[in-house]
Amino acid sequence: MPQAPDTHLIIIDSDPDFLSWAAGHLKAPGVTIVTCERPEEGLAAYQKKRADLVLAEIRSGTGPASGIELLKRLRQGDPHAMVILFSGTATTSHVIEAMRIGAYDVLPKERLPYELRSVVESALTGIEARRQKREQSTELPPESIQETIIGRSPAMQEVFKLIGRVSRSDAPVMITGESGCGKELVAGAIHKFSPRAQKEFAAINITAIPDNLIESEIFGHEKGSFTGAVNQRIGRFEQCDGGTLFLDEIGDMPLAVQSKLLRVLQEGQYSRVGSNQTLKTDVRVLAATNKNLEEEVAKGNFREDLFYRLNVVRIHIPPLRERREDVRLLAEFFLQRQSARRRGPVMRFTDDALDILEAYDWPGNVRELENTIQRACALCNSDVLLPSDIPLGSKGTRHHGPASTVTRMRDALSMLVNMADKTPDIDLLPWIERELTRIAYRHCDEDETRASKLLGVPATTLQSYLSAPAVKKAKKAS
Repeated sequence: MPQAPDTHLIIIDSDPDFLSWAAGHLKAPGVTIVTCERPEEGLAAYQKKRADLVLAEIRSGTGPASGIELLKRLRQGDPHAMVILFSGTATTSHVIEAMRIGAYDVLPKERLPYELRSVVESALTGIEARRQKREQSTELPPESIQETIIGRSPAMQEVFKLIGRVSRSDAPVMITGESGCGKELVAGAIHKFSPRAQKEFAAINITAIPDNLIESEIFGHEKGSFTGAVNQRIGRFEQCDGGTLFLDEIGDMPLAVQSKLLRVLQEGQYSRVGSNQTLKTDVRVLAATNKNLEEEVAKGNFREDLFYRLNVVRIHIPPLRERREDVRLLAEFFLQRQSARRRGPVMRFTDDALDILEAYDWPGNVRELENTIQRACALCNSDVLLPSDIPLGSKGTRHHGPASTVTRMRDALSMLVNMADKTPDIDLLPWIERELTRIAYRHCDEDETRASKLLGVPATTLQSYLSAPAVKKAKKAS
């Protein structure tokens, strides 16, 4: 593991077994590791001797014991503090808030056995150079965010981290992804966690406005500037001064309006339609598209200079079919929201209904899933949704039977092997056997008979894995 001379690490976690595992996992020549069970102890240790890296768990709540609060206090005392947080229960808000404040990374606890060492190595590489070049971070008041950007998949966790990072600056952001995947939600989250959060946020869908009115909608117009302009109109740039403007489907913006938008991005100036008066504006621009803008530039449909102005930071939201592990979480969220609106009994899915949802390709992405749940709730005459209650569209492919399940299991194993290949100090097969036993045992509510049947092994084999010390160590690491 690369490190500067006398590298100093502090690890904070309430579980002493985990601390022992993590310290052993990261042990290396020239590395001093201090372990603490309480955040206050870790903070005191850091104040006594500043560490190159702090690793701490995120706990529920907002008090002094929470990882987020510890991160704030560390960064307040030392704006250059480098912190990695981990948790088994971190919410979207936790991840975004942690990255906004300045965490180096946020890791799900179950990924630590095969990712912790590589992430720590990445953090420590070139640490002296980072210390010299890192700019001081400004602490902003914490903002709340509705848990509507939902996802536990690795791809969505990366999206949350990017939101946290880009929210600290005024750089333009290009959000890409298919229709219905949540681009406006991402834009809204960037605004809510930014220094502009107390100012206006406005969203414009370019495709929803006639071409001859787009310029007026964005920049405003003077009375009599065109037929139907009976009054002066304030445009969105004027409305959002000091705030954030989100331009959805930017790839469909007419070329004439693109030229005017480019001037705003370059000079912060514009004029209303029908006026020669130059107005100044201070607005952060976020844009989104489901098109390939590089191809649109090549075809002459989109200005190259505007593309580079907008594409300073790009956040790509993967389609729902590429993160099926998020479907169940999203479906449960939408169902809970519909139940609250109905003010009736709490509704729930059967396992078969959830399997149907997970097997569908969702060509309309999250929007289609939400609409599907809404229709199902409206038409169902019970508080339990069955497979027959799920009105799936005809465009999405449905994967029936065990074949698709086996394929997805193979994909998961393939991903695990790729991760393990980067962590050679793990004996993969014994680790999988032990971890799988533990997970199955927990899934079956610690019923050994059920767990043995699920795994297809004798009860004695199950017991031997559960009693093995290595299993307990892996359990604490997750």
